[in-house]
Amino acid sequence: MSAVTLPAAPPRPRLGPVAVSLGVLVAAAAGSLVLGPAGVDPWRAIVEALDHIPLVSLDSGLSSQESAIVWQIRVPRMVLAGLVGATLAGSGAAYQGVFRNPLADPYLLGVAAGAGLGATAAIVFTLPAATVAPLAFAGAVVAVVVAYGLARLGGPRRSGATLILSGVAVAAFFTALQTYLQQQHADTIRQVFSWILGRLATTGWGDVRLLLPYAIVSWIVLLAHRRHLDVMAVGEEEAATLGVDPGRVRLVVVAAATLGAAAAVAVSGLIAFVGIIVPHIVRLAVGVSHRMLLPISLIGGAAFLMVADLLARTVQSGGELPIGVVTAFVGAPFFAFILATRHEVAA
Repeated sequence: MSAVTLPAAPPRPRLGPVAVSLGVLVAAAAGSLVLGPAGVDPWRAIVEALDHIPLVSLDSGLSSQESAIVWQIRVPRMVLAGLVGATLAGSGAAYQGVFRNPLADPYLLGVAAGAGLGATAAIVFTLPAATVAPLAFAGAVVAVVVAYGLARLGGPRRSGATLILSGVAVAAFFTALQTYLQQQHADTIRQVFSWILGRLATTGWGDVRLLLPYAIVSWIVLLAHRRHLDVMAVGEEEAATLGVDPGRVRLVVVAAATLGAAAAVAVSGLIAFVGIIVPHIVRLAVGVSHRMLLPISLIGGAAFLMVADLLARTVQSGGELPIGVVTAFVGAPFFAFILATRHEVAA
């Protein structure tokens, strides 16, 4: 009787990297919660945060002012940093996958330039402060839509490289318009640059509620396309032979990543390098498969920006650094390292 060969069991998902990344996220969140210039007792700050969990009732012993510092300033800022960091990192990983370019980031197709133009217009025309975020969001979305429309002029067989070049052209044009507005209203340059350098200053949960639905939609769509991104990695023609429509996948992934990145930029300003640093670190740790790369990039991005925000709040006595300065200080050398160690970049 001949032996029967059974098919190999599918590999089980590795939970180790997920557990480690979640542990790093918890540690970053704890540090962001308990450290700050206000001098609130660390343990009492944790108890105060836990007291707001449904069905949990704890007495932190904090005064009403200290309680407000924890729940109305530190916690929403920590959550906002996590949402922005996760969204930028996830969008960066998605862009790198769909364009097969390890140096792609969430701002590749003009998101930064469009958001900068929208925010600058709100500031220089002295519109209400509440209009800055919506106009930045609208500018980012318009920039990407224009880039996609420009790429479509190349015909139905347009490639990812064509879309990237269209994004570069649109970003240059929007940046020129932004520069013109700044020159015509020089008295607002300080405010404009304050927004451009990134900030997470918040006085409540408003920005969190504004960003959360966009972030969740973006995450769900990107995670649902993890397998498609792995197939796209072999090339567009090969992906088509495997039953994947490269154009449709690119459109959906770019739309989801842009939606999340635009919303994140609208509430935080331009925070550079998160979308490049985090996916690369995760790729070195868990490999190139998006089944692990995307979810861990989301978790790692949240932890990274929490730590960056903590440094921005604490390294300078009596003041606060723009968080974009902190991420650039870390990201620029890392970006240079990538360029120096890679002999070629996939287009």
